[in-house]
Amino acid sequence: MLSAQERAHIAQVWDLIAGHEASFGAELLLRLFTVYPSTKVYFRHLGDQPDEVQLLSHGQRMLQAVGVAVQYMDNLHAVLSPLADLHAQVLRVDPTNFPLVIQCFQVVLASHLQGEYTVEMQAAWDKFLTGVAVVLTEKYR
Repeated sequence: MLSAQERAHIAQVWDLIAGHEASFGAELLLRLFTVYPSTKVYFRHLGDQPDEVQLLSHGQRMLQAVGVAVQYMDNLHAVLSPLADLHAQVLRVDPTNFPLVIQCFQVVLASHLQGEYTVEMQAAWDKFLTGVAVVLTEKYR
């Protein structure tokens, strides 16, 4: 799925954001809720007006899962299977929402990393995150 260069770009970007999962994840969620308010339905546990602690906590969990996917990018199916089950069978998240999350995450990466986040890195992350989304939607079939 990914070339050696794409893998290197993904690892390089992850090294830049590692340790900032909570803040990047919270910003991702805020962007998602602002641009796509209909996605709030899947985060009812955060309430209508989530506070900073809730956003940081859930954002960190989301990006920790991305970190696991980065670490095991050669085995996404096995590593993400429990998350796929959760999203398809328990949370019943409409899979059309995964691209929206990807888009918001790309914006967060670009806004924080700016010049360090090259076009090639963005393309690699888009390909990688699309692969993650495909794995997460496999349980829907």
